[in-house]
Amino acid sequence: MTRNLILILGDQLSPGISALDGADPGRDIVLMAEVLAEARYVDHHKQKLALVFAAMRHFAQELRADGWRVDYRRLDDGLPDLAAAVEDAIARHAPDEIIVTAPGEWRLWQEMQGWRQRLGLPVTIREDHRFLCSREAFARWAAGRKTLVMEPFYRLMRRQTGFLMEGDQPAGGRWNFDAENRAPAQDSLFLPAPPQGARDAITAEVLALVARAFPDSFGQLDPFCWQVRREGAAAARDRFLREALPEFGRNQDAMLADRPWMYHSILSPYLNLGLLDPLDLCRRAEAEWRAGRAPLAAVEGFIRQIIGWREYVRGVYWLKMPGYVDENALGAERPLPAFYWTGRTEMRCLAQVIGQTIQTGYAHHIQRLMVTGTYALLIGVDPAAVHRWYLGVYVDAYEWVELPNTLGMSQHADGGFLATKPYAASANYINRMSDYCQGCAYDPKARTGPRTCPWNALYWDFIARHAERWGLNPRMALPLRAWNAKPEAEQLTLRAAAAAHLAALDAAPSYAP
Repeated sequence: MTRNLILILGDQLSPGISALDGADPGRDIVLMAEVLAEARYVDHHKQKLALVFAAMRHFAQELRADGWRVDYRRLDDGLPDLAAAVEDAIARHAPDEIIVTAPGEWRLWQEMQGWRQRLGLPVTIREDHRFLCSREAFARWAAGRKTLVMEPFYRLMRRQTGFLMEGDQPAGGRWNFDAENRAPAQDSLFLPAPPQGARDAITAEVLALVARAFPDSFGQLDPFCWQVRREGAAAARDRFLREALPEFGRNQDAMLADRPWMYHSILSPYLNLGLLDPLDLCRRAEAEWRAGRAPLAAVEGFIRQIIGWREYVRGVYWLKMPGYVDENALGAERPLPAFYWTGRTEMRCLAQVIGQTIQTGYAHHIQRLMVTGTYALLIGVDPAAVHRWYLGVYVDAYEWVELPNTLGMSQHADGGFLATKPYAASANYINRMSDYCQGCAYDPKARTGPRTCPWNALYWDFIARHAERWGLNPRMALPLRAWNAKPEAEQLTLRAAAAAHLAALDAAPSYAP
């Protein structure tokens, strides 16, 4: 007789997941399922599909080794969605109750609210304790705030966890060392070796499945760059702490052509799947500083991304959904350019970042925010289209973390609720922080002529298009004054160049996955 059917989702691959609390391997059954709806609700990168499926299969193997009975349904079984998988399992196991840890995405949460009626059984949805701040606690913190600046929340998390604290004060006398973590790109950087993907029979089987079942999905499948077992994720963690963390801080914003990994941890896929524990990762990073093996600025910046930004955007997501996905404060309506799916553009910065995304399913936060994100912002792409692209093409993208980063941080579609100013930039930023402009068809410093970089005209056109809005934003006073100080003839020239670039985009063949 089966007491509980315990559903574990594909991004809940943690032995301590709350759905297993109090469970009895002798009387309960764990259900895991690869289903078509989750694989196809956006155009997922092939490597993302392979990573999730392979990690799920390895986790099922891990659970069985620990004595659990696991009912694992594969994609080839043809189950359309999770509810159908649960219905199928109920018919075979006749459980008394369904237990699941709360999903990370609103659409699944909303769907599960109707499961009790549909399935005819009690359904218990437990809180996901892998996060430090519950949805309710974040809502209490946010209550009454007109904007949700991350910094006070981050300080609260620092005090609650004790990370990098000396009594009630931050280590080093400062909460934030971000100003020291913005060194531009240098060709002389000695970079760590690139990550190595898993090589085992289960992963090989999954790679073959994805190649067969999703031949037209975005991205390349080979070389597969990712670890799929807890031990492999731990090895990737230890390698980062040893080889890259000391230089991560000051070089975290730098971009170099054909070198996608730089000093970044590349651990977010494993955190978001549940193969790594965020608190444990922060403890280990802090230990590197206390042992004198990594500078405080690097460790603070890394820990801030986990207990600060990661927790913060999850809180914003649940606070603002379901309407958040529809926000479009700037009225942007242009479709996503076709080259976001192919990487074929003469703008070398975009070709580089999109090209590595196609090859690996990865780009670091500055490449996403200040290259693909800023360009979409400047030309006025529908933020929902940008959201769907990011959600699909990156292996670490789940809606709870991706949507606020895209709509709020990158596209300013929430009107400044999350970020108080838009992350708009001209070619000067790309040229300063990368080597992408070297060998590009366009010159970032040219003011006129066919080689003038489109970014510059697009930047000023963006400022001009929304000048009335920026006039109400103190953080946009400087660029707005700079625009208003330009001679009228220069303004007309810049806006005409931007219009020509946008017209060429509109005339280009479209693409939709």
